[in-house]
Amino acid sequence: MATARAPRRFCRCACFCTENLYVARYRLHVRFQGEQQLLRDYGRILRSRGCVSPKDFQELLGELEQEVERRQRLGQESAARKALISSSYHPARPDLYNTLQDEALAPEFLAAAEYSASPGADLEGLLQRLEMVSGEKRIYRLPVFTAPFCRALLEELEHFEQSDMPKGRPNTMNNYGVLLHELGLDEPLVTPLRERFLQPLMALLYPDCGGGWLDSHRAFVVKYALGQDRELGCHYDNAELTLNVALGKTFTGGALYFGGLFQPSCLQAPSALARPLEVEHVVGQGILHRGGQLHGARPLGTGERWNLVIWLRASAVRNRLCPMCCRKPDLVDDDEGFGDGFTREEPTAVDVCMLT
Repeated sequence: MATARAPRRFCRCACFCTENLYVARYRLHVRFQGEQQLLRDYGRILRSRGCVSPKDFQELLGELEQEVERRQRLGQESAARKALISSSYHPARPDLYNTLQDEALAPEFLAAAEYSASPGADLEGLLQRLEMVSGEKRIYRLPVFTAPFCRALLEELEHFEQSDMPKGRPNTMNNYGVLLHELGLDEPLVTPLRERFLQPLMALLYPDCGGGWLDSHRAFVVKYALGQDRELGCHYDNAELTLNVALGKTFTGGALYFGGLFQPSCLQAPSALARPLEVEHVVGQGILHRGGQLHGARPLGTGERWNLVIWLRASAVRNRLCPMCCRKPDLVDDDEGFGDGFTREEPTAVDVCMLT
């Protein structure tokens, strides 16, 4: 009798509770290991951005301590929310919880993925099937979902938003949105999207960034609206590669902007965003970029904007170097889903995406 294969275990890096903490009012990501370290490493730049009085600094310390405590509780609280949603939530669109069907995907996306998986496919041929937004920055765009699927997914997301179910923050910078693994859409929607379609496509576009070795993801929907989150500060993603799809609704403003690649040796050098590239959202279309590409979102003008963001991860790359602390990861077991995409396996022989 064949023995069932044990589920793959994924881990986090211990730096999750100390690195890359975002302070929105000062538009700064910081490492936080205590008051003296914070003052030593960030005192000058904090003062230049308005943190000038002892009261300002004490308020900042309180915010950072609360964020560290939140991150320490995150795994346990997320698992509790997921269990409650699974047992008590009644979807508006139960059909979305069936395995992803080709009918949900735009013909252009299906054609690009099919070509990428075909014998003899190469980058030149793939580039004829999508839009190159920036060859220098390696940013691409193509339709991903059909309009009816976008509307159905938005209907489900708004139904969940209006329910009395508990909701977690989609990430450490956005306050409004939905974590798809908590809602139960990871396995039927995101995993097949990654494995069947994004994997072959990314292998051609980003072979040096783990595009052919994608084995986990983190997927969430972010919402921008007046009176809620309106914009997003400059950052880079905890991912090797990112897909960002505009789902709707009707909006003005909110364009993405891109700078250079994150440099571990500096605090987001101003030169990286000296001449940012702006990219407008188109409903149903997805923007593909490297996770280390510095980017943000301009302020929303009117309406509401909902985007599906999928952080695509390759343990063969990140097991060597954590993108958040830029060191060999200090692994911590995580029983919740894909963790942060690290594994305890020996790194595979794969070229690592360069940060230059």
